[in-house]
Amino acid sequence: MSSKPPLMELPIATADHGFYSGFSISVAVVSKIIIAALVIWAIVFPEQAGRILNAINSFILSHTAYWYIGIVALFVLTCSILAVIPATGKLKLGLEGDEPEFARFSWFAMMFGAAIGVGMLTWAVAEPVYHFQNNPDVIAGTATGSSQDNVINAYKWSYLHWGVQAWGCYCLTGMAMAFFSYRRGLPLTVRSSLTPIFGKALSGTLGNLIDIVAVVATILGVAQALGFGVEQFVAGMTRIGIGGLTDADTGAANTLGVLVSIFIIMAASTASALSGVGKGIKLLSNLNLILSFFLLGFFLLFGSTFFGLEALFMGTLEYLINLPTMLFQVFRSDGVEGSVASELANWQSAWSVFYWAWWVAFAPFVGLFLARISKGRSIREFVIGAMIMPSIMCFIWFSFAGGTAIDLTLNGDAGDAIFSVPDGDKIFAMVIYMLGDHWGWFMSVLVVVLLLTYLVTTADSAVLIVNTINAAGDEGPKARPHIYFWGIALGAVVAALLIAGGPGGGLKAIQTAMVIGAFPFSIVMVLQCVSLVKAAWSDTKRSKAGIQSTTDVAVDVISAE
Repeated sequence: MSSKPPLMELPIATADHGFYSGFSISVAVVSKIIIAALVIWAIVFPEQAGRILNAINSFILSHTAYWYIGIVALFVLTCSILAVIPATGKLKLGLEGDEPEFARFSWFAMMFGAAIGVGMLTWAVAEPVYHFQNNPDVIAGTATGSSQDNVINAYKWSYLHWGVQAWGCYCLTGMAMAFFSYRRGLPLTVRSSLTPIFGKALSGTLGNLIDIVAVVATILGVAQALGFGVEQFVAGMTRIGIGGLTDADTGAANTLGVLVSIFIIMAASTASALSGVGKGIKLLSNLNLILSFFLLGFFLLFGSTFFGLEALFMGTLEYLINLPTMLFQVFRSDGVEGSVASELANWQSAWSVFYWAWWVAFAPFVGLFLARISKGRSIREFVIGAMIMPSIMCFIWFSFAGGTAIDLTLNGDAGDAIFSVPDGDKIFAMVIYMLGDHWGWFMSVLVVVLLLTYLVTTADSAVLIVNTINAAGDEGPKARPHIYFWGIALGAVVAALLIAGGPGGGLKAIQTAMVIGAFPFSIVMVLQCVSLVKAAWSDTKRSKAGIQSTTDVAVDVISAE
């Protein structure tokens, strides 16, 4: 047990004048150089960039299954144990008198909208459909693809990727940063969450390196989400009658479609980021959650309700029964091409390992954002609100949206109308099939609006968070010029990689860059586990011994005005 108060000061050198006044020049400039270099490389030397990035990507996905499966299980267990243990679960992410800044509805709306809304609109239909056709049970021969006996399996594997493992990544990083910022009074940056391990050394080069890794991972992780979103946004715009945005051969977004979409999304998101978390981001988050409930209500009332209910309850039960195994299961290839073992290993690399890398890349962004809006909540409340409730929400969405698509194809007469179109277009194909051209058009407009609000919420939150890390945890008004820069930079990364990858290949280029950027931050997250457990346990001991464990100075949460 520690016999003295914890570290409560972590000075980070920032410029005191000029364009970078208030910013860590080492973090801000190096991060910008890395992102700018990636954009220029992808545009000027697309073939070389694609070849090298693909080689690194293939190596990571095929050689890190044990690492990613193991660490994501560690994150879930760490968050769960800290919440369940009475002494640590009641610890507040703040001082004793601190109260939450946001009501629970707004808190959950911002958390859900920024973290997963964009991907959910694409994958709530596309992923159950894919796993209905093929998954490890089909590969192993215990179920038949595209048949009734595979429906529950489709949900078990879909829930694996969008359940507690995904949210456990966000929950861990968010809880770590909130804990050390609001209890210790340390800067709201990633480096602060490692002070029990590295101490004051984080004020210098080591801390700068950690924050740079977090910024790069954030930009690439968010670029992945925006890449999916742009493809779906273009598909929706095409469905409602705006032509010329897709490639005639592949149906993917063409250069014009990418540029128009990026301009709309980033212009709106930059304006929202300038208004701060308490204004634009909160308003948009509430709006997209309301629209989400409206769309979900449509699937509940007019979709395959009983099919969806069965998928929800039976799929969740199957998921919970198999979760202990799925948390730690690694499929090993036997080196024989086409064998069951090799196919299972390939499936896991393409799906689970890829997803875990994506969630890790998303974690510094979502984690810091969750920390930013969660001051005053207990660890137990934070884990329930940031890991359990969003998982349930995802399960409901996947069950009724994806379940309707499966039921219309399996038991209705939809044929290939839904399954045959690109992933981003599946939800539009489904609502048009259900409602016909006229009412389907109106519902498609609503989906496009909902998608746009999710894209803007994700992008503006990311811009604000990256700016906060660069500013040593300060998101005050002086950040305004840099908000413009990161809004442009994020849009440039998405546009450059989508265009460089060509029609149909742009998302692959973004995925490749994201997987590479995620790996260094995965190491940081493992260290956060150690740091958080050590600090939480020490604080319970300090409290019993009457030793100070929190800062004397209230930590203000500042919204950019």
